[in-house]
Amino acid sequence: MDRDEVDRALARLGAEHEAVETSLLALQDHAGRRLLEGAELTGVTKDRWASAEQAISLLWGYFDAYTAALNDTRELRARRRWPNREDLVELTDRLRGRSVTIASSATHTSPSITGPAKLSEQFTLEELVARMNELYASSLDMVVTADSVWSALPARIDLLSAELQRTRSLAHSVGVRPGEHPAGDELESITHELSTLRAQVISDPLAFWRPALGSSAPGGGRPDTDRYDRAARALEDIRREIEAVLRVRQDSEERLIRLRDVLSRADRTLTEARSARGEVLAKIAASEVPAVSGPSTALQERLATAAEYRRHSQWHRLSPLLESLEREAEDELLRARESLTAVTAPLAVRAELRGRLDAYKAKVARHGMAEDPLLIERYDAARRMLWSAPCDLRVAEQAVLRYQHAAAEVLVPGQPGPSGPNDRRGDS
Repeated sequence: MDRDEVDRALARLGAEHEAVETSLLALQDHAGRRLLEGAELTGVTKDRWASAEQAISLLWGYFDAYTAALNDTRELRARRRWPNREDLVELTDRLRGRSVTIASSATHTSPSITGPAKLSEQFTLEELVARMNELYASSLDMVVTADSVWSALPARIDLLSAELQRTRSLAHSVGVRPGEHPAGDELESITHELSTLRAQVISDPLAFWRPALGSSAPGGGRPDTDRYDRAARALEDIRREIEAVLRVRQDSEERLIRLRDVLSRADRTLTEARSARGEVLAKIAASEVPAVSGPSTALQERLATAAEYRRHSQWHRLSPLLESLEREAEDELLRARESLTAVTAPLAVRAELRGRLDAYKAKVARHGMAEDPLLIERYDAARRMLWSAPCDLRVAEQAVLRYQHAAAEVLVPGQPGPSGPNDRRGDS
């Protein structure tokens, strides 16, 4: 190397020395490293921190050797402004050759199955810088990773634990307690999970780290929050359930009143259906009339149970009971209305036939044909059937149709009636 090459190499190595020194001091002062030194570690973090501590100690040993070698080389260069050939040969050897010897006590070399431990290692200055960079990157990755987990998870767990305590107090106020309600047991389970999770995160943060695929940068990745997220979702579900129970406490009286009203209407409708069925059986013949069931005693008993829950402030039991009662009470009212409709169907048919008969009679009278003997005969026959008890609807309907046919022929001679041609000599 000539003088200029030596000076450029010394300048480059001096800049690298400053960069390494700055990085080592920053690593020494890193909050994550100080936390690791004072923590009671377990698992993978304990193993990796033991290796990282050796690496950091080795880094300082390498750095001291690098500093001494660089200073010696600078002193040699400073002897003469214009170094002679012997100086340049020695400077070249120091700058490019394996001129740095580090004892095994500094490199922590241990025996292995491949042979006895090395007593020392020799490096060029550039090799030593590369080795320091490699050790620094692995040590910094470990420190940054642990610090990232500690910065992210414990604080979030503490916030969730505070929310958990508020939810537990609220749950206790509405009777949701362990052993008495599933949500109470779930709250206890979440409490234990968060306590266990926090202890594990503090002692073994590296177990909660997901490295970024393809990333070689120190600390590349993110904290693994799966367990925390599951606990947070479970707590949110319970919180919504507790809020629903609170709403029950606030509006339970109004909902019970509405339930009593719906069941009362269903009972009245069933009573009306039973009365109508008796009337139909008395007034309509040859008709299938469905039976009418009685009121639902099971619903009334459950309604009484709901009122009892409310009196004893058992809101966690009242909430699901009210929801099922409201659905079933509406179904009961609908069933009662359908039963009334089915029972009164024959009366509706009779009413329709009576209306049709009178409508045709009025139409005939408007055309001045009310005194037609056949029409009078057929009208009287249909009326007797429709206004007699019991009324045979099938026979009565045929009588109304015969009257319609006769009326149609009188009003429009030669025009067939609703069901086809008829002659006026038909049976009355």
